[in-house]
Amino acid sequence: MRVHICAVGRLRAGPEAALIKDYATRFDRTGRALGLGPLTVHEVEDRKGGGMAAEAALLDRAIPAGALLCTLDERGKLMSSPDFADMLARWRDDGRGDLAFVIGGADGIDPALRARADSSLSFGQMVWPHMLARVMLTEQLYRAASILAGAPYHRA
Repeated sequence: MRVHICAVGRLRAGPEAALIKDYATRFDRTGRALGLGPLTVHEVEDRKGGGMAAEAALLDRAIPAGALLCTLDERGKLMSSPDFADMLARWRDDGRGDLAFVIGGADGIDPALRARADSSLSFGQMVWPHMLARVMLTEQLYRAASILAGAPYHRA
């Protein structure tokens, strides 16, 4: 199952970009044998300032056709890392070819796009900067692959 992160905003060189690259590489390496990956990041930017609706249109074009859609949203489901790993494995085992995680802009995800999501995930009630949300997601993807592979990275 190919995994996509579709996010509003361009990530500049810096510590967040280095962390995302590192965790994405680890995920691809660990996930390959498990039928997970590769991980691709699609960045979109609304240069005209059209708000959430314009961002949703750009995100919609970045989401692969037929992909399972999971939004990152403060109203989403809270789950443990093992539960997240189980969810990824279930989606993979259901034969889904693509999984797209969507991270909205500063104002969140357009309600119409949010309503289309198959699932919604929350990293807690606190609001996280979008660049850190990407880091946290890539780390959790790597952690999930490690859990599924039986590797010692995750210590419960």
